[in-house]
Amino acid sequence: MIILGIETSCDETSAAIVTTGKNSQEVTLLSNVVATSLSLHTKTGGIIPEVAAREQVKYIIPVIDEALKKASIDISDIDTIAVTTGPGLIGSLLVGVETAKTLSFTLGKPIVSVNHLYGHIYANFIKDPLSKDVIEFPAVSLVVSGGHTDLVLIKNHKNFVWLGGTRDDAAGEAFDKVGRLLNLPYPAGPVIEKLSQKGDSQKYKFPHPLIDSDDFDFSFSGLKTAVLREVLDRKLSKSETVDICASFQKAIIDTLIVKTIKAARKYNVKSILLGGGVAANQKLKESITLQINDNLSGTKIFIPTKNLCTDNAAMIAAAGFFNYKKSSWRDIDANPESYFI
Repeated sequence: MIILGIETSCDETSAAIVTTGKNSQEVTLLSNVVATSLSLHTKTGGIIPEVAAREQVKYIIPVIDEALKKASIDISDIDTIAVTTGPGLIGSLLVGVETAKTLSFTLGKPIVSVNHLYGHIYANFIKDPLSKDVIEFPAVSLVVSGGHTDLVLIKNHKNFVWLGGTRDDAAGEAFDKVGRLLNLPYPAGPVIEKLSQKGDSQKYKFPHPLIDSDDFDFSFSGLKTAVLREVLDRKLSKSETVDICASFQKAIIDTLIVKTIKAARKYNVKSILLGGGVAANQKLKESITLQINDNLSGTKIFIPTKNLCTDNAAMIAAAGFFNYKKSSWRDIDANPESYFI
């Protein structure tokens, strides 16, 4: 099967081509093209939905053409189209969804609706030539991004159980808001990660909200407020800024790891999957891998490559394969408020 994936849930415009075998437990990536309007949003300190959607209208056809060219296939070779239908920005989603529906109609090909959050999970099922490990069920997935922080139990490809998520700010959102408090450029996550390398993560004792709660929920608004109190009405030195970045990042990472390991133990999982833009954070990857190896013997950790952590169409194509539900273009609509389960 050859799948064209389309992703336009936020400010990226992406198209990808993947192939699968009949009984494949992973997909092979042929191409993955991403165009972004990030430079425009950096100037305004955040994403302006109308600007993102207008840029995506410009990018969508060239991006699809480039994905086909890099995969060395013709559009007629596509077997099905997988497209993100939500959650996301409604204007952005419509660009991808309406393009996918048009292609489905004109080519006579089936279309698959994909939840963006499932896409982040299925980035782990894209073949990694450097790894021979195989994902086994049951598994727990931590999806951690700008808009979402969720823990999900995966019993099999057709059986997902949402365990918990953020009650307020998602982890990535907290990174960006703290970045604004520190006058850092948008997006702040990579900047805070880089500055943290020079800082003392023990310098500030920031709270770890809900880290000891009996549930699998997260809350990072209190942590953001604690940083606000620390920086309010004073000018920070460079050393203070890097120490705040390191201490703040540590509080986020500690909380994510504790909750994930707790879920893995409770459900006796064989695999732990990371996904989402924050999963590209090197400190998070190193720390969670170390903690799992030390505390969960026999449990394997899977983390997508950095380019597959951020929004991309390859993960949407992969999710479309493993959750294949053949639909007509008439049955597909954008839903910006769609939930995980």
